[in-house]
Amino acid sequence: MAELDTLDLVVLAAILFGTVAYFTKGKLWGVTKDPYASSLANASSAKAGKTRNIVEKMEEQGKNCIIFYGSQTGTAEDYASRLAKEGKSRFGLETMVADLEEYDFDNLDTIPDDKVVFFVLATYGEGEPTDNAVDFYEFITNEDVNFTEGNEPALGNLNYVTFGLGNNTYEHYNSMVRNVDKALQKLGAHRIGDAGEGDDGAGTMEEDFLAWKEPMWKALAERMGLEEREAVYEPVFSIVEREGLTKESPEVYLGEPNKMHLDGTAKGPFNAHNPYIAPIAQSYELFSVKDRNCLHMDIDISGSNLNYQTGDHIAVWPTNPGEEVDRFMNVLGLSEKRHTVVSVKALEPTAKVPFPTPTTYDAIVRYHMEICAPVSRQFLAQLAAFAPDAEARAEMTKLGAEKDYFYEKISLHHLNIARVLEIVGKGQKWTNIPFSAFIEGITKLQPRYYSISSSSLEQPKKISITAVVESTQLPGRDDPFRGVATNYLLALKQKQNGEPEPCPFGLSYELTGPRNKYDGIHVPVHVRHSNFKLPSDPSKPIICIGPGTGVAPMRGFIRERVQQVKNGEKVGKTLLFFGCRKSTEDFMYKNEWEEAKEILGDNFELITAFSREGPKKVYVQHRLKERAEEINQLLEQKAYFYVCGDAANMAREVNTVLSQIISEQRGIPEAKAEEIVKNMRSSNQYQDVWS
Repeated sequence: MAELDTLDLVVLAAILFGTVAYFTKGKLWGVTKDPYASSLANASSAKAGKTRNIVEKMEEQGKNCIIFYGSQTGTAEDYASRLAKEGKSRFGLETMVADLEEYDFDNLDTIPDDKVVFFVLATYGEGEPTDNAVDFYEFITNEDVNFTEGNEPALGNLNYVTFGLGNNTYEHYNSMVRNVDKALQKLGAHRIGDAGEGDDGAGTMEEDFLAWKEPMWKALAERMGLEEREAVYEPVFSIVEREGLTKESPEVYLGEPNKMHLDGTAKGPFNAHNPYIAPIAQSYELFSVKDRNCLHMDIDISGSNLNYQTGDHIAVWPTNPGEEVDRFMNVLGLSEKRHTVVSVKALEPTAKVPFPTPTTYDAIVRYHMEICAPVSRQFLAQLAAFAPDAEARAEMTKLGAEKDYFYEKISLHHLNIARVLEIVGKGQKWTNIPFSAFIEGITKLQPRYYSISSSSLEQPKKISITAVVESTQLPGRDDPFRGVATNYLLALKQKQNGEPEPCPFGLSYELTGPRNKYDGIHVPVHVRHSNFKLPSDPSKPIICIGPGTGVAPMRGFIRERVQQVKNGEKVGKTLLFFGCRKSTEDFMYKNEWEEAKEILGDNFELITAFSREGPKKVYVQHRLKERAEEINQLLEQKAYFYVCGDAANMAREVNTVLSQIISEQRGIPEAKAEEIVKNMRSSNQYQDVWS
């Protein structure tokens, strides 16, 4: 065999290199980067090189105002964005919105005093921080908190503003913002304006926010020497229509939440940024009346790395109903362009596009915007400038300016933005509104959380949901106000049970999802862990108060105790107080309670309250009082007390009745009994949660 000389080797190497290069072009090299692709599409890689230093980020971007949010359902994030936009347009502040979990806070003491920091903080559950605020909250409220400079006082340099989002039906109302404000004051920081508080329990969150921000802006302007100017709309995002792409193009997002889902390679961890597309194992109706629906669903998570503990929550990622998507498209004159491909790009470096692009108008509206949510007064005022005629402009201006008029015409009827524009414009198209204004002004479509109604001990890879389908008849409105997620679930249940074209109450949904990726009855979900838990010692007695769908987590608890007995463990006394309208209509899981009784024996008792079967309405709180002596005895045995359901009325009354029982049975003043109940709460012996 002839030997190869140096020249032969060089030529062969060149041929080999050229061959490899040819076949790998566009895969390993020479990849054309889409200049309009949203960073959200590759969020994980984008975050890797980001600084966690607040001061460094503000200086790098030329900002003098940073607005942090702690948000669970998106409202606090929405308020933060609105404050940032208003601060820039009215006062010339260089603002940026920031997620608390993306920064470290040990250098808060180095923020110059010519800058200001906002904290917009929601309180979640029983006084807990939202998921993205946990680390910040633990840091700032720590008794031994340490900062980089060692100043005295530590935060004497810091100017800050606070607004909290809470619900007065819970004991720890707005505890996040109150505790953070207290900690910042203790550290020597200077609050500007009042610490604002919005109350979702009273239904006044939006008006509380609007009433708080005006005097706050005035105080901030005085403190920082700002001059107010006429606010003119300045888009935060640019919208570019992509002529070379169609909805069939593989790189176009049609509702997929991220790049992995687009490519069909979705994998864990599955969380609030990355849902698992879970099969629905079974679904059925729990009520036996035609005008109301309550669903039981079993979600199969065996194909994922998701896990849960009894008492946790499952998040369902809904889609908007087709009728409301059509209404929105029509009133904006976008019906013919609904499948046009667009890219959305942030016009300033700290803004985030809230969904991956390129995508279509239809996908944005269907999968990413809360288009069915009640509209805000402030948003209507902003849209007045784009009205189709002078009459519509005057009406929008009046709605935006007059609180009572807005309530009478809009809030009372729970009108969404498209319905408002239809009414005010009298059928005219609102083609002058930049689409960017809706991306900025409408909250991102959020997952809905439900208490899990199954036991992880019994079925670790199946999660049960128990949910009433929301349908509320409101005065002055032709059709009922219908919940987005529960009606979506109802449509899935109808399809699974044989209806070829499910259309609950005339609403249709894209049940097969983007590119049919949800076909075969699937739903996008993730799990949120909760502190609502059974005692670690199963022999402890428990008292469960769960009327209506408040029975959901209680079903999980009781099924857990049944499984513990099957496993040979000893369980304590278990009382379940359940209430509904009639035993013949909405008595949920009746057969299951009978089965539980067979296994648990005297350690289980169901106490029912059927509110519409007797001459007087009877509720669970009445039944609780009837069992006062036994309840007190169980509490003296350190029984755990659980409440789930209507926080505004039932839960509050149960709390009052419990104090009365302790006072009467122990012969102590009611004030002392209330203190005992409060201590039960703080030690987690008394727990309550929404369903």
